Amino acid sequence: MIMVMRCPRDHNKNSVLLAIPVYNEEKHLDAVLDAVGHYTPNVLVIDDGSTDQSKLILARRQDVCVISHHQNCGYGQSIMHGLHFALGCDFKWVITMDCDLQHEPRQIPDFLKAIEEDDADIISGSRYIQTADEEVSPPADRRQINKMITRSLKETLGLNLTDAFCGFKAYRLEAVSRLELTETGYAFPLEFWVQAACRKLRIREIPVQLIYNDPQRYFGGELDDPERRLKHYQEVFQRALDKVGWSAKVEQR
Repeated sequence: MIMVMRCPRDHNKNSVLLAIPVYNEEKHLDAVLDAVGHYTPNVLVIDDGSTDQSKLILARRQDVCVISHHQNCGYGQSIMHGLHFALGCDFKWVITMDCDLQHEPRQIPDFLKAIEEDDADIISGSRYIQTADEEVSPPADRRQINKMITRSLKETLGLNLTDAFCGFKAYRLEAVSRLELTETGYAFPLEFWVQAACRKLRIREIPVQLIYNDPQRYFGGELDDPERRLKHYQEVFQRALDKVGWSAKVEQR
Protein backbone atom coordinates (compact mmCIF):
# COMPACT_ATOMS: atom_id res chain seq x y z
CA MET A 1 0.00 0.00 0.00
CA ILE A 2 1.27 3.47 -0.91
CA MET A 3 0.25 6.66 0.83
CA VAL A 4 0.59 10.13 -0.61
CA MET A 5 0.55 12.97 1.91
CA ARG A 6 0.00 16.66 1.50
CA CYS A 7 -0.19 19.09 4.40
CA PRO A 8 -0.89 22.86 4.45
CA ARG A 9 1.85 25.16 5.69
CA ASP A 10 -0.03 26.25 8.80
CA HIS A 11 -0.76 22.76 10.12
CA ASN A 12 1.09 23.32 13.41
CA LYS A 13 -0.86 26.44 14.39
CA ASN A 14 -3.39 24.39 16.32
CA SER A 15 -3.07 21.36 18.59
CA VAL A 16 -6.23 19.70 17.21
CA LEU A 17 -6.48 17.88 13.87
CA LEU A 18 -9.80 16.97 12.28
CA ALA A 19 -9.51 13.63 10.43
CA ILE A 20 -12.16 12.50 7.94
CA PRO A 21 -12.11 9.00 6.40
CA VAL A 22 -13.52 9.04 2.87
CA TYR A 23 -14.59 6.28 0.51
CA ASN A 24 -16.53 7.28 -2.61
CA GLU A 25 -18.00 10.47 -1.16
CA GLU A 26 -17.97 12.70 -4.25
CA LYS A 27 -21.58 13.66 -3.55
CA HIS A 28 -20.83 15.24 -0.16
CA LEU A 29 -17.08 15.88 -0.09
CA ASP A 30 -16.92 19.56 -1.07
CA ALA A 31 -19.88 20.48 1.12
CA VAL A 32 -18.41 18.76 4.18
CA LEU A 33 -14.94 20.24 3.69
CA ASP A 34 -16.37 23.73 3.16
CA ALA A 35 -18.42 23.37 6.37
CA VAL A 36 -15.68 22.03 8.64
CA GLY A 37 -13.29 24.74 7.45
CA HIS A 38 -15.34 27.24 9.45
CA TYR A 39 -14.28 25.52 12.69
CA THR A 40 -10.68 24.42 12.19
CA PRO A 41 -7.85 25.13 9.71
CA ASN A 42 -6.33 21.68 10.30
CA VAL A 43 -8.19 19.06 8.29
CA LEU A 44 -6.91 15.67 7.17
CA VAL A 45 -8.79 13.55 4.63
CA ILE A 46 -7.94 9.86 4.43
CA ASP A 47 -9.10 8.73 1.01
CA ASP A 48 -9.52 4.98 1.34
CA GLY A 49 -9.12 3.96 -2.28
CA SER A 50 -12.09 5.84 -3.71
CA THR A 51 -13.09 4.88 -7.25
CA ASP A 52 -15.40 7.84 -7.89
CA GLN A 53 -14.40 11.50 -8.33
CA SER A 54 -13.26 11.95 -4.70
CA LYS A 55 -9.57 11.86 -5.61
CA LEU A 56 -10.03 14.56 -8.24
CA ILE A 57 -11.92 16.76 -5.79
CA LEU A 58 -9.16 16.37 -3.21
CA ALA A 59 -6.45 17.04 -5.79
CA ARG A 60 -7.77 20.54 -6.44
CA ARG A 61 -8.31 21.48 -2.81
CA GLN A 62 -5.31 23.13 -1.16
CA ASP A 63 -6.97 23.64 2.24
CA VAL A 64 -6.70 20.06 3.53
CA CYS A 65 -4.08 17.44 4.26
CA VAL A 66 -4.53 14.25 2.24
CA ILE A 67 -3.57 10.62 2.74
CA SER A 68 -4.47 8.56 -0.32
CA HIS A 69 -4.76 4.77 -0.22
CA HIS A 70 -4.29 3.20 -3.61
CA GLN A 71 -6.82 0.54 -2.65
CA ASN A 72 -9.56 0.18 -0.07
CA CYS A 73 -7.96 -0.72 3.25
CA GLY A 74 -10.89 -0.35 5.64
CA TYR A 75 -12.40 2.14 8.05
CA GLY A 76 -10.20 1.10 10.97
CA GLN A 77 -7.03 1.41 8.90
CA SER A 78 -8.07 4.91 7.86
CA ILE A 79 -8.55 5.94 11.50
CA MET A 80 -5.19 4.44 12.48
CA HIS A 81 -3.41 6.27 9.66
CA GLY A 82 -5.07 9.51 10.76
CA LEU A 83 -3.84 9.01 14.32
CA HIS A 84 -0.31 8.16 13.16
CA PHE A 85 -0.21 11.19 10.88
CA ALA A 86 -1.29 13.48 13.73
CA LEU A 87 1.35 12.04 16.05
CA GLY A 88 4.02 12.68 13.42
CA CYS A 89 2.90 16.30 13.13
CA ASP A 90 2.89 16.84 16.92
CA PHE A 91 -0.82 17.41 17.28
CA LYS A 92 -2.25 16.79 20.74
CA TRP A 93 -5.76 15.73 19.76
CA VAL A 94 -7.58 14.24 16.77
CA ILE A 95 -11.29 14.65 16.13
CA THR A 96 -12.74 12.10 13.70
CA MET A 97 -15.98 12.44 11.78
CA ASP A 98 -17.63 10.87 8.74
CA CYS A 99 -18.12 12.49 5.35
CA ASP A 100 -21.67 11.34 4.56
CA LEU A 101 -23.49 14.28 6.21
CA GLN A 102 -24.46 12.09 9.17
CA HIS A 103 -22.14 14.01 11.48
CA GLU A 104 -23.06 17.67 11.91
CA PRO A 105 -20.02 19.98 11.44
CA ARG A 106 -21.67 22.57 13.68
CA GLN A 107 -21.00 20.21 16.60
CA ILE A 108 -17.22 20.39 16.18
CA PRO A 109 -17.11 23.26 18.74
CA ASP A 110 -18.75 20.91 21.27
CA PHE A 111 -15.73 18.63 20.96
CA LEU A 112 -13.29 21.54 21.11
CA LYS A 113 -14.97 22.74 24.31
CA ALA A 114 -14.78 19.26 25.84
CA ILE A 115 -11.10 19.05 24.91
CA GLU A 116 -10.43 22.34 26.69
CA GLU A 117 -12.06 21.00 29.85
CA ASP A 118 -9.22 18.45 29.98
CA ASP A 119 -11.01 15.73 31.93
CA ALA A 120 -10.96 12.87 29.41
CA ASP A 121 -8.72 10.95 27.04
CA ILE A 122 -11.55 9.92 24.72
CA ILE A 123 -14.55 12.12 23.99
CA SER A 124 -17.08 9.97 22.19
CA GLY A 125 -20.19 11.23 20.49
CA SER A 126 -23.45 9.51 21.35
CA ARG A 127 -26.57 9.65 19.21
CA TYR A 128 -28.64 8.18 22.02
CA ILE A 129 -27.98 10.33 25.11
CA GLN A 130 -30.79 12.68 24.21
CA THR A 131 -34.27 11.67 23.17
CA ALA A 132 -34.14 11.02 19.45
CA ASP A 133 -36.34 12.94 17.06
CA GLU A 134 -39.28 10.64 16.33
CA GLU A 135 -38.92 11.44 12.64
CA VAL A 136 -35.29 10.26 12.59
CA SER A 137 -34.42 6.69 13.43
CA PRO A 138 -31.59 4.37 12.42
CA PRO A 139 -32.26 1.16 10.50
CA ALA A 140 -33.69 -1.33 13.01
CA ASP A 141 -30.87 -3.86 12.62
CA ARG A 142 -28.18 -1.22 13.19
CA ARG A 143 -29.86 0.08 16.32
CA GLN A 144 -30.37 -3.43 17.70
CA ILE A 145 -26.76 -4.47 17.07
CA ASN A 146 -25.51 -1.21 18.60
CA LYS A 147 -27.62 -1.86 21.72
CA MET A 148 -26.36 -5.41 22.05
CA ILE A 149 -22.70 -4.50 21.62
CA THR A 150 -23.00 -1.46 23.89
CA ARG A 151 -24.53 -3.69 26.58
CA SER A 152 -21.72 -6.23 26.15
CA LEU A 153 -19.11 -3.49 26.57
CA LYS A 154 -20.76 -2.47 29.84
CA GLU A 155 -21.18 -6.00 31.17
CA THR A 156 -17.68 -7.15 30.18
CA LEU A 157 -15.53 -4.04 30.50
CA GLY A 158 -17.59 -1.84 32.82
CA LEU A 159 -17.80 0.92 30.19
CA ASN A 160 -20.81 3.11 30.79
CA LEU A 161 -21.45 3.92 27.12
CA THR A 162 -24.67 4.56 25.25
CA ASP A 163 -23.32 4.37 21.67
CA ALA A 164 -20.61 1.84 20.81
CA PHE A 165 -20.19 2.76 17.15
CA CYS A 166 -20.36 6.52 16.74
CA GLY A 167 -17.40 7.69 14.64
CA PHE A 168 -17.65 11.29 15.85
CA LYS A 169 -14.88 11.22 18.47
CA ALA A 170 -11.92 13.08 19.91
CA TYR A 171 -8.75 11.19 20.84
CA ARG A 172 -5.98 12.47 23.12
CA LEU A 173 -2.93 11.31 21.17
CA GLU A 174 -0.65 10.85 24.18
CA ALA A 175 -3.17 8.33 25.51
CA VAL A 176 -4.03 6.43 22.32
CA SER A 177 -0.36 6.20 21.30
CA ARG A 178 -0.06 3.55 24.03
CA LEU A 179 -2.60 1.30 22.33
CA GLU A 180 -1.71 -1.50 19.91
CA LEU A 181 -4.51 -1.21 17.37
CA THR A 182 -4.66 -3.58 14.41
CA GLU A 183 -8.33 -3.98 13.40
CA THR A 184 -8.68 -2.51 9.92
CA GLY A 185 -12.41 -2.81 9.27
CA TYR A 186 -15.73 -1.62 10.67
CA ALA A 187 -15.14 -3.65 13.85
CA PHE A 188 -12.32 -1.27 14.81
CA PRO A 189 -14.36 0.20 17.73
CA LEU A 190 -14.52 -3.19 19.45
CA GLU A 191 -10.74 -3.54 19.63
CA PHE A 192 -10.43 0.12 20.52
CA TRP A 193 -12.83 -0.03 23.48
CA VAL A 194 -11.15 -3.15 24.87
CA GLN A 195 -7.71 -1.57 24.80
CA ALA A 196 -9.01 1.75 26.11
CA ALA A 197 -10.57 -0.05 29.08
CA CYS A 198 -7.43 -2.12 29.65
CA ARG A 199 -5.31 1.05 29.70
CA LYS A 200 -7.87 2.77 31.94
CA LEU A 201 -8.31 5.69 29.57
CA ARG A 202 -10.78 8.31 30.74
CA ILE A 203 -13.86 8.19 28.54
CA ARG A 204 -16.59 10.78 28.26
CA GLU A 205 -19.64 10.84 26.02
CA ILE A 206 -21.24 13.98 24.65
CA PRO A 207 -24.51 14.15 22.71
CA VAL A 208 -24.42 14.41 18.93
CA GLN A 209 -27.31 14.67 16.53
CA LEU A 210 -28.87 11.49 15.21
CA ILE A 211 -28.85 11.77 11.42
CA TYR A 212 -29.56 9.02 8.90
CA ASN A 213 -29.68 10.41 5.36
CA ASP A 214 -29.37 7.04 3.65
CA PRO A 215 -30.90 4.08 5.53
CA GLN A 216 -29.94 1.83 2.61
CA ARG A 217 -26.21 2.55 2.85
CA TYR A 218 -24.26 -0.70 2.79
CA PHE A 219 -21.26 -2.00 4.71
CA GLY A 220 -20.19 -4.26 1.87
CA GLY A 221 -19.81 -8.02 1.55
CA GLU A 222 -21.09 -10.33 4.26
CA LEU A 223 -21.43 -7.46 6.74
CA ASP A 224 -24.59 -6.39 4.90
CA ASP A 225 -26.25 -9.38 6.58
CA PRO A 226 -27.12 -8.31 10.16
CA GLU A 227 -26.57 -11.76 11.70
CA ARG A 228 -23.15 -12.13 10.09
CA ARG A 229 -22.27 -8.54 11.06
CA LEU A 230 -23.14 -9.17 14.71
CA LYS A 231 -21.20 -12.44 14.70
CA HIS A 232 -18.17 -10.67 13.20
CA TYR A 233 -18.32 -7.94 15.84
CA GLN A 234 -18.53 -10.53 18.61
CA GLU A 235 -15.57 -12.47 17.20
CA VAL A 236 -13.43 -9.32 17.01
CA PHE A 237 -14.50 -8.38 20.54
CA GLN A 238 -13.44 -11.81 21.83
CA ARG A 239 -10.08 -11.67 20.02
CA ALA A 240 -9.43 -8.23 21.47
CA LEU A 241 -10.20 -9.51 24.98
CA ASP A 242 -7.92 -12.50 24.48
CA LYS A 243 -5.14 -10.26 23.16
CA VAL A 244 -5.02 -8.19 26.36
CA GLY A 245 -5.54 -11.20 28.63
CA TRP A 246 -9.02 -10.18 29.77
CA SER A 247 -10.62 -13.31 31.20
CA ALA A 248 -14.13 -13.04 29.80
CA LYS A 249 -16.18 -14.75 27.12
CA VAL A 250 -18.39 -12.77 24.82
CA GLU A 251 -21.94 -14.07 24.93
CA GLN A 252 -23.17 -15.00 21.49
CA ARG A 253 -26.72 -13.64 21.03
